[in-house]
Amino acid sequence: MKTEDAFPLEQVESCRNVPEHHDPVDASGAPFQPGDVLDGRFLITELLSRSGMATIFKAEDLRNKQVVAVKIPHLEYESDPNFFSRFQREERIGLELNHPFLLKSIPVEEKSRPYIVTEYLKGCTLAHLLKAMCPLPQKDAIKIAGLICDALQHMHEHGVIHRDLKPQNVMICCDGTIRIMDFGIARDAMSRRITHAGNTSSMGTPDYMAPEQVKAKKADKRTDIYSLGALLYEMLTGSVPFHDENPWAALNARVTGDPVAPRKLNPEISAQAEEIVLRAMQREPAERYPSAGAMKTELDAIEHVRVTGLADRLQPATAWTPGPLQSPWFFVAVMLGPILVGVAVLLWFLLQHHGEKILK
Repeated sequence: MKTEDAFPLEQVESCRNVPEHHDPVDASGAPFQPGDVLDGRFLITELLSRSGMATIFKAEDLRNKQVVAVKIPHLEYESDPNFFSRFQREERIGLELNHPFLLKSIPVEEKSRPYIVTEYLKGCTLAHLLKAMCPLPQKDAIKIAGLICDALQHMHEHGVIHRDLKPQNVMICCDGTIRIMDFGIARDAMSRRITHAGNTSSMGTPDYMAPEQVKAKKADKRTDIYSLGALLYEMLTGSVPFHDENPWAALNARVTGDPVAPRKLNPEISAQAEEIVLRAMQREPAERYPSAGAMKTELDAIEHVRVTGLADRLQPATAWTPGPLQSPWFFVAVMLGPILVGVAVLLWFLLQHHGEKILK
C-alpha cells in the first residue's frame, strides 16, 4: 500500500501536526471517574466529552492493553426503549462496517450496563480545525471531502445513511487519517423507519440538514450528499450555507431558497469547486449527485468538472412568516401562562373566602 493511501492527509498542509484536542469537560456527576474499572476490564483514565445523552471516556482495555474510548449513556436514558434501540444500532453499525475512514466499535461479550467501546482516536474534530483555520485552502478542502465520500460510499453500499454529517462528527487524526463518527441517528437497512415529531435533534443538525429532513421526509443517501455539500461549503467559504439568528428562518431558507454562491464569499475558489458544492446542495434530491462515488469522481478530477452555471440560477428564499408556535407571543404566553393561572386561582380563593365571611 502506498503511503498516501495509508495516511491520506499526510500531504494536506492544514491537517499536518493537528493537536490532540478535547474541549474541557465538567466531571461532576459523571458515572465514572479516572481510576474506576468498568466490568473488570476497562480502566477509566480520562473524561473526554459529555453530551445531553452520554459521556465518553478514555480507557485502557486491561485484557489486551489497548487504549479505547467508552461511550456510556446517562442513566435516565438507559430505560428509554427508543434511545436503547438507537444505541444498539450505533454499536452494530460500528461493528459491521469495515472501512478505514469509519469509527470502529470493539465487541464486548458481557456488559453490566449499556455502553459502546470504540477505537480511541488521537487528533481533533474538523470543527476544531475550522475554528483555527477557515476557510481552508481549496486543495485541502477538496481532499477532505473526497475522503468523506469514500466513507459514505461504503456506508451507503451497506444500506446505512448517516443523517448527521457535520464537522463535529469528522475526526482529523494525528496519524494522517480521517474518521466519520457518531452513528447515533444513522438509519440502516435492518432498522425500522424512524418517525419524527417536530425539529428535534434526531433529525440532524440544522446547519447541515437537508431540506427533506426539515420536512420530516424519508432520508436516503442523497441526504448525506447534501450535508457533505454544506460541509464543503463551510470549508471553502468560512461560513455555513444558511446563517440566521433565528433558526426557524434558517430552516425556511434551505427549504425555499439556495445559499449565497460560494465564490461571492471567497473569490479565490474555482468555478469548478463552486459547481460541485451547489450540485451537492440542490434542494431536490434527484438533482444532486446520485451517489457519493459520483461526487468523489468529480472531486478527484476537479479541473475536468463542467461548469453548468448553477451559480447564476440560484433562487433567494421566500420571506419567513412565523407560525403560531414560533411567534414571540407564543413564548410569552408559555412563560406567563402558569403565573396568570396561579393568580386567577389565588383571586378565586380570596373571593370565596371573602364571600364566606360576608355570609356569616
